[in-house]
Amino acid sequence: MAAEADAAILAASVSDPQAFAAVFERHFTAIHRWLHRRVGAPLAEDLAAETFTRAFDRRDRFDARISQDARPWLFGIAANLVHDHRRSELRRLRALARAERWEAVIESDPSAGAVARADAAALGPAVAAALADLRAPERDALLLVAWAGLDYEEVARATGVPIGTVRSRLHRARGRLRAALGESEERDR
Repeated sequence: MAAEADAAILAASVSDPQAFAAVFERHFTAIHRWLHRRVGAPLAEDLAAETFTRAFDRRDRFDARISQDARPWLFGIAANLVHDHRRSELRRLRALARAERWEAVIESDPSAGAVARADAAALGPAVAAALADLRAPERDALLLVAWAGLDYEEVARATGVPIGTVRSRLHRARGRLRAALGESEERDR
């Protein structure tokens, strides 16, 4: 099982640094994809590299008693790096909210339907504005679930808070998004 192997690989990499490559290969794409969605392509590459650099430097501190899976730990490192860039993230979201069309930001996905892309393009500015208005911990929890695909327990481990706090943050974030998007739809009518 992949999750069980992460802790063993990290432990082995302390004496054999090349073993760390397996953790890198297993998780880089997910970390990079999540960072790309959070901060954009140019910064995502740098932050993904920095995530794994920090993980490599701290691999001897990975606590296998907490989890055998390195994914939440890596997302926690990545989330902390994003916190370092929060100001630029908020400026980016506010700029997207002002954009007339969000199509340039939406990744082209040949398998996605045209209707879904059109809906995303229409809602993009409102979603970006709503995300920008969320409190940072709520936004982090929401995006770790929505974009990184972590479950509540993994978000709790990644952010270092109890699972009940994760549930509360997600509940508040979803409510605020619904309210903001509902207000946006009413203004458009």
